[in-house]
Amino acid sequence: MKQENGRRIPAATKVIVLGVCLAVLGGIGSWLLLGGNTAEACNGLPENERVRKSLGAAVQPGMSCAAFGEALVKATVGNKPGLHTRQQAQSLKDVLFALGPTQPDGISLDPALRLPLATALADYTPDVHEMLAGLDSTYLEHAGRAAPPWEAEGTYRLSVYDTLLRDALLAVSEDPHAYAVLRTADSRHVARALAAVPRDAKGSAMALPPRKGARVLGVFDGLASMVTDGMGEDDAKAWRATVAQEVAGGLATSGAGTVDTGADLSARWLADFRKVPEEGRFGRLSEQGVDLTRIWLTSRNAGQATEDLLDEVADSAQSGRLSVDLP
Repeated sequence: MKQENGRRIPAATKVIVLGVCLAVLGGIGSWLLLGGNTAEACNGLPENERVRKSLGAAVQPGMSCAAFGEALVKATVGNKPGLHTRQQAQSLKDVLFALGPTQPDGISLDPALRLPLATALADYTPDVHEMLAGLDSTYLEHAGRAAPPWEAEGTYRLSVYDTLLRDALLAVSEDPHAYAVLRTADSRHVARALAAVPRDAKGSAMALPPRKGARVLGVFDGLASMVTDGMGEDDAKAWRATVAQEVAGGLATSGAGTVDTGADLSARWLADFRKVPEEGRFGRLSEQGVDLTRIWLTSRNAGQATEDLLDEVADSAQSGRLSVDLP
């Protein structure tokens, strides 16, 4: 190094300057390689003050993500499937909001969180279904961070912004097992909704439940496409095969302690699904809304109205797929 103002720069100074330059270059290289918005371990949730307060003493800064996932499920899932206290619903809402606003380009979820978060969300399937359907204004009114859970039909309801929910579902769905958990839960909910339609229902009272159910299942189709479009061919093939295997291996009954009025419909659909050759099963999932409706209509001896309604259901499923436009 040349002299400056007649003075020679000491060797120690040279070493310090060189070290700083290398550190800066290393930092820039890491930023370019990993991206400027890298995710914190466990998405920083164990260190989030609001999350710790909401989930309770089991959550401590620095805990492993696996341990946090267990604490999340314990704090948000009810003692009976689908039944929640105000605090349980609020805890899940706080976690979802903690994940969302800091990452405007979507949620990059710690892999260890995917299945626990899917397990928690699956216990709120009626709420997830209504939020994705977008037809109930009550969910829109309670979607904001400051809006607390509300009581309806013997449980407390969860709502968040539609974009936040879809970002979370997409992040969770990177794990095919987690995706299968959520999709299976929603398909059972659709079957229960169909089974609850009075046999003498006419017009929209008969048409809305299958169309609504097919639209939400179409959203799950769209999420699957979003996940696999970002993968290599082999990884995408493996993801689809795992989902199909998980769905085919699922049970058609609900959790212990509940009465599943759609269990027979779910069981009949599952039996038909298992007859599909393995290589065609994932593709068949895109027809799930139509297939469930066809089985339901056959059980009701719907006659001439069947084909027209099936066409409407297929259109609803397609609209659900096309509604998925996430970054």
